[in-house]
Amino acid sequence: MIKSLKVLQHHLSKSENQLAILEDSGEHLHESFKKKADNIGMLPLKATGVEIFQINMGKMCNQVCKHCHVDAGPDRKEIMTREVMELCLQVLAHEDIKIVDLTGGAPELNPNFRWFVEEIRKLGKHIIVRCNLTIILANKRFHDLPEFFKLHQIEVVSSLPSFTQDRTDRQRGDGVFKDSIKALQMLNGVGYGKPDTDLTLNLVYNPAGAFLPPSQLALQKEFKTELLKTYGIVFNELFAITNLPISRFLDYLLSTGNYDAYMEKLINAYNPATVANVMCRNTISVGWDGYLFDCDFNQMLDLKVNAKTSQHLKDFDIELLNNREIILGQHCYGCTAGSGSSCGGTVAE
Repeated sequence: MIKSLKVLQHHLSKSENQLAILEDSGEHLHESFKKKADNIGMLPLKATGVEIFQINMGKMCNQVCKHCHVDAGPDRKEIMTREVMELCLQVLAHEDIKIVDLTGGAPELNPNFRWFVEEIRKLGKHIIVRCNLTIILANKRFHDLPEFFKLHQIEVVSSLPSFTQDRTDRQRGDGVFKDSIKALQMLNGVGYGKPDTDLTLNLVYNPAGAFLPPSQLALQKEFKTELLKTYGIVFNELFAITNLPISRFLDYLLSTGNYDAYMEKLINAYNPATVANVMCRNTISVGWDGYLFDCDFNQMLDLKVNAKTSQHLKDFDIELLNNREIILGQHCYGCTAGSGSSCGGTVAE
């Protein structure tokens, strides 16, 4: 498989190359996800509407995490322009869309981030920001982010692989744990995660290697206990998210010889009860350049929505997108293994 990867790299873009690897595993190594879904009568898998608008504001990030499915980092130049944001705002006038989920990279690094948040709030939408925590300490201009988040009643979702320094820094970089703890304390300081406020602070756990996450409820209990006891930190919920075999994590699986074994784990853990609740059914993922996808994983594989006349914000047709057929692939096993996985954690626990 690694040999075939090297051959493909000469002819294809990275997204095309990774998609070819995943499709090859379906044809020659593992059972097709589409066949699994068809066996339970879920094909075609249809959208249930567009309730969540997840917007990738750019791939620039102050971190380089080993599991990142966006391949984000300080050297990435792709960033959403104000023009594309204005197209987003036009689409967000639709009442069906209730939640706007801002992600990246580090969305806060977009120079128009604060303006965009303010404009979205004027439309009465609930906003989620996927904050990597360390951005709050990265530069003085970000130190007031907790207050800014509070002012606009933003739900903060932040990655924290472990409540220990060693495991966190191994996955996300040296010094990340220390800065993450300080940032969490700053968020707590303005009321986030506390039971007597409406300021929601959720954490995200991703496994540090080629294995599936344990029980979300058990992890949440452990994280709450240890973070409170050691650092005085409180939060609302913990989301356990499976690492999907795409982008940087797929590179890791291939380079370490773990790809086939990991795919087998996902397939063996396939849970048909999760298929009806996967996040792509009520979500549209918006790329930094305005193209539309069923989810941010499909976005990284450049699998645009199955709606040929509405694949970009400028051609947004909510009726067409509400009834679209979801594009599936071998990577979808990552969202349907065990208790399932979505940007909001498990879907069947």
